[in-house]
Amino acid sequence: MSSETPPSRDETPPGPDGLPILGNQLAFIREPYEFMTRNAREYGDIVHWEDPGGPVYQLNHPEYIERVLVQNNQNYVKGENFQNILGPITGEGILNSEGEVWRRNRHRIQPAFHPDRIREYAEMMTDETEALLDDWDDGETRLVHEDMMTVTLRIVARALFGVDIGDRLHTVSSALDEFMDATESLANFVLPPSVPTPSRRRIRRSRERLDRVVTEMIDKRRADPGDDVISMLLEASDEEGVAMSDDQIRDEVTTLLLAGHETTALSLTLTAHVLARHPEVEAKLLAELESVLDGRTPTMEDLPELTYTEQVVEESMRLYPPVPGIVREPVKPDVIGGYEIPPGATVRMHQWVVHRDPRWYDDPLAFRPERWTDDFEGSLPKLAYFPFAAGPRRCIGDRFAMLEARLILATVYQRYHLELERGTDLDLMATITARPKHEIPMTVRERPVE
Repeated sequence: MSSETPPSRDETPPGPDGLPILGNQLAFIREPYEFMTRNAREYGDIVHWEDPGGPVYQLNHPEYIERVLVQNNQNYVKGENFQNILGPITGEGILNSEGEVWRRNRHRIQPAFHPDRIREYAEMMTDETEALLDDWDDGETRLVHEDMMTVTLRIVARALFGVDIGDRLHTVSSALDEFMDATESLANFVLPPSVPTPSRRRIRRSRERLDRVVTEMIDKRRADPGDDVISMLLEASDEEGVAMSDDQIRDEVTTLLLAGHETTALSLTLTAHVLARHPEVEAKLLAELESVLDGRTPTMEDLPELTYTEQVVEESMRLYPPVPGIVREPVKPDVIGGYEIPPGATVRMHQWVVHRDPRWYDDPLAFRPERWTDDFEGSLPKLAYFPFAAGPRRCIGDRFAMLEARLILATVYQRYHLELERGTDLDLMATITARPKHEIPMTVRERPVE
């Protein structure tokens, strides 16, 4: 982690030189996973370079990441770069907001993710999954990522907002597709936010389409309140009795709608892909499902016995974290690894890199779910595994997501075997999430009923 002689705080960590003006942004956009992995391998646990937006520090050691996300989290904000990318779609929702606004709104939303409430969502999750599978035909080729996005979007709309989003599925998914594609544009990283680039116009169009759907949902709950997040936000007020504005509610609902299904859908898609390449893991998974479930629909009560199912999800999120990296900016100077990090610098922490570090994971590129024993987890440094981030800004829906991923995986795989179409490569984006750049077609084979 560190040399015998600590560096001077006046020194700069080693790192790539980059190009004039563009720095390393072009390298990051062209080959994001290779770039961040190479940095860690060549320069060590803290890497520095200069980009048009200022200095960048990539942290590759769990201790350093814990410093930013947990120990000194109050000194770090999401930062301008993060806001410029995600702000146009989620506004001032809890992913973007800071300080008292973030604390107040997270507190308002938190009851929807209480363990007792999450337990109530389990049957809804399997119902929606079985409805999806009823549309599958033995031997047909399915676009798996599209299917996983559909089922997780339907679940989050029903569970958190109490609405059936069926007739708006295409609008939401296509708007999100357009937004994610547009965020890959180099112009978004090097040009000021005020410049109306084609990609920013696409982002604005996607936000307008989402706004129409979210406004409809809010209007439904305003006319017919229920026990859901939208109704809670409509009833909420601050210490002075001032209710949330329509814009504030819309930002929070949009954030939960998108974040609440995107990462779980990605986790399931990437899990299906890696299972298709490891038939021995699928066979072990199926054996557990047959032993525990014997053909019936999984329930919340089954999860303690579905240990290998959980290990498959954990290992998939290690090898293919749905969120491949986190960014922060220090408000005041901080010292990490003996180096001073100036205010306003971009601090990068990449799950993709840390989750594949051979110091923490034996044979790190191998897909081995059985590695996730209690002893192994206890031996890991605290932030050698952080798919849901950590600290006060840890994902509010982490329990929801893990429940959903295990139940959907168990429901799908006890009914179907999924075969990867020959020649299908996994080419992932690395902006906000690790989205496949191209669809992942898979042939579904119905398992025989014994």
